[in-house]
Amino acid sequence: MSLAGSGYAFWIGLSGLACLGALAVVLLALFYGKTWLQAYMSNAKVSLSHLIGMSFRQVRTELIVKSKIVLAQAGIDDVHTSELEAHYLAGGDLENVVLAVVAANRSGIDLHFDRASAIDLAGRNVLDAVRTSVSPRVIYCPDPDRSTPPALSAVAKDGIELRIQARVTVRTNMDSLIGGATEATVIARVGQGIISAVGSANAHADVLCAPEEISKQLIRQRLDSNTAYRIVSIDIARIDVGNNIGARIRTDQAEADMRVSQSLSEGRRAQALALRQEMQALIKRREADLVLAESFIPFAIGDAVRKGSIGSCDSSDGHLIGGFAFHSANESSLLFQSDLR
Repeated sequence: MSLAGSGYAFWIGLSGLACLGALAVVLLALFYGKTWLQAYMSNAKVSLSHLIGMSFRQVRTELIVKSKIVLAQAGIDDVHTSELEAHYLAGGDLENVVLAVVAANRSGIDLHFDRASAIDLAGRNVLDAVRTSVSPRVIYCPDPDRSTPPALSAVAKDGIELRIQARVTVRTNMDSLIGGATEATVIARVGQGIISAVGSANAHADVLCAPEEISKQLIRQRLDSNTAYRIVSIDIARIDVGNNIGARIRTDQAEADMRVSQSLSEGRRAQALALRQEMQALIKRREADLVLAESFIPFAIGDAVRKGSIGSCDSSDGHLIGGFAFHSANESSLLFQSDLR
């Protein structure tokens, strides 16, 4: 009886385990069956254990499987599922990277998933870079959205201003995409080269006659070094003749010189007027001294008469001075000095 009971319990336990296994299989089929079957039918090589692990790692299984399928359909089998998960968990744009790898593979560009993911994590749009590498893009110099007016202003040696617009055709340089300078640097270098080329021309007519010489000179300068682009061509799209900057500068300089001369003349005139005022004041002072001296003459004569220093001309020792007789020259001199004091 005990043997029959133990056998019965064994089968009951086995049946329970079978039910649990069947329930687990049903749950796995419900949650992962469709995704796994889709990957299996597309030869994407995504195992059921990877799908379960992705759920625990909070990774979007649909995105990983879809990316794996796209790569498999494009004939790219060297990208492992763990690489896709790592890029997703790093915050990268997985879908954009996968499309870029597929586009590069179809276009014959050597771009592995590791390199594409590094470019994406560096902040670059790797898909746009691949497209630009396949189909070169045109950038304008200067940028019409950032520059007003949308033209470069360059002055030749004869002083004539030329307003130039250029079109730069570029292709992505995948080797220096990480760490290379951006589009703004290319525009700045091209603009600098155009201004330098026009400035070295003897006359603006030389530039108008042969604008292609500017393009050749810029190409020889290798303006695309250490940038994320390769310059395919530089074309001068438009040249307009502007103002006569040289004449304006000479006119402004002449006006400045005239103002300086006027300032110096005004300074000299002010000094002359000040000196004139000083001389007039000195004359007035001397006239005042003269009037003061003349005012003492009547007193001196009267005092001389009282003292008998002035008399008739028949005085034995007198001298005739101005119609008056002085007994002594020394006496008259002392008299006048004492009166003046």
